[in-house]
This record gives sequence, structure tokens and C-alpha cells, in this order.
Amino acid sequence: MTGVRALGRQKRQVTPFRSAVFWPATAMREQGAESGSTLPLILGYMLLALAVVYVCVCATDLYVAQKRLDAVADAAALAGADGYLLTLDGAGVRATLTDEAVEELAAPVVGALDQRVRLVSATAPDRTSSRVTVRTTWTPPLLSAFVHDAVTIEATATSRTALR
Repeated sequence: MTGVRALGRQKRQVTPFRSAVFWPATAMREQGAESGSTLPLILGYMLLALAVVYVCVCATDLYVAQKRLDAVADAAALAGADGYLLTLDGAGVRATLTDEAVEELAAPVVGALDQRVRLVSATAPDRTSSRVTVRTTWTPPLLSAFVHDAVTIEATATSRTALR
């Protein structure tokens, strides 16, 4: 009986060698139905990653366009604040601005800095500061279903005139 038991043990020891670890051909035959099923998953994730990267690029481009428009508005408001008139009254000398003077000085600055930017308004609300509003249309770097075709952005800047 000891010989039979030893033989049985040998058979049990032989079966682990036929597992997938030692016989890859057997494992491939057993998993043949699932071969290549990760490829669509990988392609889907790559498409999703490209869409996220594209949206981030568009958001960054929109942010930079807004900052450029802010700079144009700042420059136009600063130029408009230089159009003051000196007036003498009982309290002393005052610098006053008019809407016409602010617009006259702001319009050439806007036109010179960026041709796509339009001057919406240039006013002197309290007669000592100039307020300029400019507008442009932003378009994404590439047209896509993920981002709008055109977005209107606007910037307003104020500059104050003071005498010391």
C-alpha cells in the first residue's frame, strides 16, 4: 500500500506543472475567447484623454485671450486719462475729463494694439477717471464638438487722473 500512496502523490505533484504558469500555450487556449478585449478599452481611454487635453488647451487659450484683452483695455483707459483739461476754480486747479476726450484718445490705442478688438465705450463717469470697455470674439484653436465655436469676451478698465 505504501507504493500506491507514493504513486498517487507523484500524480498529484505532476498536475501543478500543467498550470498556466509553466505551460503558457495551455493558458492561451483556455483564454482564447478573451484575447484582445483590452484594445477597445485602451482606445476609449486614449480618446477620453485626448478630449480632456484639448479642452484644457482651449481653456488656457481663452484665459490668455482674456488677459490680452485686459491689457488692451488698461492701455486704452490710461491713454484716455491723459486727455484731461485743467480748470481753475476757487479751490485751485482741477483736472477734468470729458467723454469725447477719453474716446478720442482711447480709440487709436485700441486700433493700434489689436485689430480684432472693438471699442464698446469710453467714458468719464466722474470727470476724474476714464472707463474703457473693449470686446472681441475668441475662437478655439481647432473646431470641435467639445468647445463652442466662438465666445465673446469683454474687458473694462478704469484709470484715474490726479493732480498733486
